[in-house]
Amino acid sequence: MIPWQRLQRMPRREQRALQDRLLAAYVQQYLYPFSPHYRELFDRHGVRPEQIRTVDDLRRLPLSSKRDLLPTADEPQRFKRFILQPDAASIRQAWPLRRKLPLLWEKWTHGVEAVRHRVRHEFAPCFMTFTTGRSAEPVPFFYSPHDLHNLQVTGGRLIDVMGLDTEMRVANVFPYAPHLAFWQVFFAGQATGMMALSTGGGKVMGSTGDLRAITRLRADALIGVPGYVYHLLRRAAQEGLDLASIRCVVLGAERVAPGLKTKICELLAACGARDVRVFGTYGFTEARMAFAECPTPDNAYTGYHLWPDLAVFEVVDPKTGEVVPEGEDGELVFTPLHARASTVFRYRTGDRVRGGLRFDPCPHCGRTVPRISSDLTRESSLADLQLLKVKGTLVNLEDCALLLGSMPEIEEWQIELRKKDDDPLEVDEMIVHVAVKDGCSQEQARQTVRDLFKSRLEVQPNRVEFLGLEAMLRKIGMETEMKEKRFVDARPKA
Repeated sequence: MIPWQRLQRMPRREQRALQDRLLAAYVQQYLYPFSPHYRELFDRHGVRPEQIRTVDDLRRLPLSSKRDLLPTADEPQRFKRFILQPDAASIRQAWPLRRKLPLLWEKWTHGVEAVRHRVRHEFAPCFMTFTTGRSAEPVPFFYSPHDLHNLQVTGGRLIDVMGLDTEMRVANVFPYAPHLAFWQVFFAGQATGMMALSTGGGKVMGSTGDLRAITRLRADALIGVPGYVYHLLRRAAQEGLDLASIRCVVLGAERVAPGLKTKICELLAACGARDVRVFGTYGFTEARMAFAECPTPDNAYTGYHLWPDLAVFEVVDPKTGEVVPEGEDGELVFTPLHARASTVFRYRTGDRVRGGLRFDPCPHCGRTVPRISSDLTRESSLADLQLLKVKGTLVNLEDCALLLGSMPEIEEWQIELRKKDDDPLEVDEMIVHVAVKDGCSQEQARQTVRDLFKSRLEVQPNRVEFLGLEAMLRKIGMETEMKEKRFVDARPKA
């Protein structure tokens, strides 16, 4: 693996040549020989592994998606077909002599058992996380020790991209769960030696316990889900707590609404913190890695900086599957270059990106690695709700979330989907539940919500209903659910 300090400034032409070499080797020496699913896919479409020589050759292959991973009546454990499964015969056939020589030397010098141990260390599943979509049963994704090492590598790179000091004390308030976000933070601490306190989030210690831990630690960095971090800081400001030690906030697992960074900085300023950097991150279970923005004085959205030696990203037209030009909107597609254990390839993330991929040097930090626009719509997390048709107009619920999360007068919110008169055959209705800040007019907030929805989304909610803050926090399960219940589908089934 090329040292990060060199890779992050490498000219684009050299990065692409590196990706071409890594991709060809990965397909021929790992994916095709060891993956039951992708070997069958290649054969079914008449593609030979040696035909995938460059990133452009990826277009020869069809796209994969989460549907391919889901269990069926015939294959209740279909996810196993995506685990790389080498054996002695397939290794002998697939690997060139230079890859086999170290194993032969190991066998001669330490015996057959040492070879088995070495192969298991590279390939054998030893750690598991799960996808978190609401619409289908969570799918397990396995890591080998090799993959866990990569998770540490990407953790160290995240710290570098965000410009964090490894002497910082970190409060990790992501929920304890077999999900990527929590473990990426954990392994970032392992890679860099940063002091990290993991509280488990509101469901474990509650916001009172979390705030007590953060203040006693005198944390420099706060890391967690955007909604819960905002909730914590709002309580800290209400209670007059001293959080002057906090210098940065890192948000993950959900998209960061445009106005949320400003709200967070205002709350921290009320708690004595100044010149705070707020970063968004992007990751998903199937990638087993995350990506971050770089710092700017005004906390601008800089785009998520990628690891070109570990993965290839494409942006495709979500309808046709064709790759779109640089900077154009589309759906993100992910291809790993160093994955073991559970492995997807040319995988549709379900995430739409406005502004696509950029390959020019970052105007803020000067790094030359590709960047994903920060304007991401996490449609994969709303697969059960998808696009709602209200009064003949398709409405993207993620866009609704961004509008509500950015309104300075709104503290908390929830969108509820119903059927008119609770009749399964009637039209859909959208009800927006909100809690407003003290001193803000409910009527003015109702009109602002209606006006913004109409101007930005070309539709108005059927009703805007108000609750007190504590009642709204209970409604969304702020400290009782693993994730806040921002969208509720109360439509009866026909």
